[in-house]
Amino acid sequence: MKAVVITQPGGVEVLELRDVERPSPGGTDILVRVASSGLNRADLLQRRGLYPPPQGYPEDIPGLEYSGVIETIGEEVDTLAVGQAVMGITGGGAYAEYVVVPAATAVRIPHGFDPVEAGAIPEVFMTAYDAMFLQEGLCMDESLLVHAVGSGVGTAALQLAVRAGAVVIGTSRTEAKLEAAAELGLEHKVLGDEVWPNRVLEITDGLGVNVILDLVGGTYLKGNQKVLAHRGRHIVVGVPAGAKAEFDLRSLMVQGSSIRGTTLRARPLNEKVDLARAFELEVLPGFEMGELKSVVDRVFSVSEAQDAHRYMEENRNFGKILLTW
Repeated sequence: MKAVVITQPGGVEVLELRDVERPSPGGTDILVRVASSGLNRADLLQRRGLYPPPQGYPEDIPGLEYSGVIETIGEEVDTLAVGQAVMGITGGGAYAEYVVVPAATAVRIPHGFDPVEAGAIPEVFMTAYDAMFLQEGLCMDESLLVHAVGSGVGTAALQLAVRAGAVVIGTSRTEAKLEAAAELGLEHKVLGDEVWPNRVLEITDGLGVNVILDLVGGTYLKGNQKVLAHRGRHIVVGVPAGAKAEFDLRSLMVQGSSIRGTTLRARPLNEKVDLARAFELEVLPGFEMGELKSVVDRVFSVSEAQDAHRYMEENRNFGKILLTW
């Protein structure tokens, strides 16, 4: 099969389309013929040698999500069938014509969705759903601050929060992305400049926000502490602005607030299975009823993987970037 391979740690030039051995599914696995592979910033880090995959996943083939059609099922699989359209997350190896995943982690593609288009759903919507609702318990009428609202996870979080009846404030470094997010239901647009915390406090009448979905990290930490409401919850999902920053523990104590981090990639299998089932039950109907939509910025062919990585590194996308097979 063909796969996009990291030949050595480095820039986009180290990505090559090569022939590799096709994987075989075990008894509880499925082999999926991939229609599209979603790009994620973790892929950029893995390419540079900064984010190795969990044990058991290929070190030289990136890719954390897939959509496609089941080609083969393991002998112990009785809940899925050959020819069924599925999507999901994986620890790696999704930049390939075929990927093997545990059958229990696969999610059916929403009715009416093309398998290529569905590739923009799994990682971003499952990450946002898990972080906001399963971990932080976002409720109707609570306020949510989404940093990098124009990113893949940002656009997913925005839609999910609006659907749940939350008040959403979104930041971005570009006005164009804020305007695009407004078309998805963003009520309060905040430019991510040096005074963004003051604007958030103005919007909330000085009370701050109940939940922060932090897709930026680093330099935003001080501002996040400033705008977090009493008993507020801050969850860190991405750190493109840096993994280290000074933290005021006294502020945390006075606010009675909490901060936590999350990632899906290294989760135990049972947690990924639980998330897949909850997601299928709670979120997929939103796509089928037209309440949610996949946001695809641009689609590249697999032969253009270098261009796709370069495009993401330039922070030009609003929503997801896909590779098609």
